Parts: sequence; structure tokens; C-alpha cells
Amino acid sequence: MDLDEVLAVLDALDASGCRAWLTGGWGVDALAGRQTREHGDVDLAIDAETEAEALDVLGRLGYGVALDWRPVRLELEASCARRVDLHPVVLDASGNGVQADHDGHFFTYPAECLVVGRLAGRPVRCLSIAKQRELHAGYEPRPVDRLDLAVLDELTRASASTSTAVRSP
Repeated sequence: MDLDEVLAVLDALDASGCRAWLTGGWGVDALAGRQTREHGDVDLAIDAETEAEALDVLGRLGYGVALDWRPVRLELEASCARRVDLHPVVLDASGNGVQADHDGHFFTYPAECLVVGRLAGRPVRCLSIAKQRELHAGYEPRPVDRLDLAVLDELTRASASTSTAVRSP
């Protein structure tokens, strides 16, 4: 999944009013302000209220549902090995979110973890350093996870003196 495709997905969702936040590897890259590794997909936390619209928008880009584990997540695929992993998040009036988990539990997304990073010099919504680190915990890290965690460590050290992410609108 290359940067141009990620930006095309974000632009299409944004143009239709579907708010999405980069998570996973591309979310770490957005916090770093640069692509740090190759990516097999793009993970997005989306506003659950706009899930149907997001699926329609992504369908127009050639994506179809490959795995449906709603309400937890959906995996979409398109030609040329393009993949999008959607995580519907129910947002409250204060901007706090909740995402279902497979075992009946929930992931929480406090409003302060929904921030803005940068890709290709432009602002993009993503999850905070702390939330990214939390999402990378609780399982044996794969090599790509270890790379992401190293970038998060670097960003944590850098943010000790200055903050590079701002809260998402």
C-alpha cells in the first residue's frame, strides 16, 4: 500500500464527510511526518456513523469487503494488493470513542488521542503516540511492530521537549 493510495483513500473519505484516523504503521508514519517502512495495508479508525458512506466511497475506489467482523472491523481489498482495514468507532458528543472488541470488551479512544500528523507535508488525522503504543501492546510484536515501536520511542523522546501533534478537529 503506497503513500499515493493512502492519500487517495483519505481524500475520498474526507470529501464525503467520513472522518478517519490513521492507525497502525501509517499512523506511526503520520506522527513521524515521513514514511518509515513499507506497508501491506492502511488501518483506519472511522466514525461509525459514517460506516455505510465509507464503504460506498471505498467501493467507488475499487475496494470490496474481504472480511466482515462487524462491529469490530472490516478488511477491504482492491486490485494491485491494495488493502484497507476499517475499525468503526462510536463517537460521543465530546469526541470520545469506543470500538468493539472480539471478546465483548471495548477499545476506548479518548478525544485527546485523536490528533493530526503529517504525510507528504500535509496534515492527516491519526492517533496519538500514547494510543499507538497502547495498540501495539498485548501481543508478541512482529518485525514491523518492532519498527513501529522504535519510531514511537524516537517520537516520545523528541516530544519530551516539544509536541508535534495537535488535537484533531
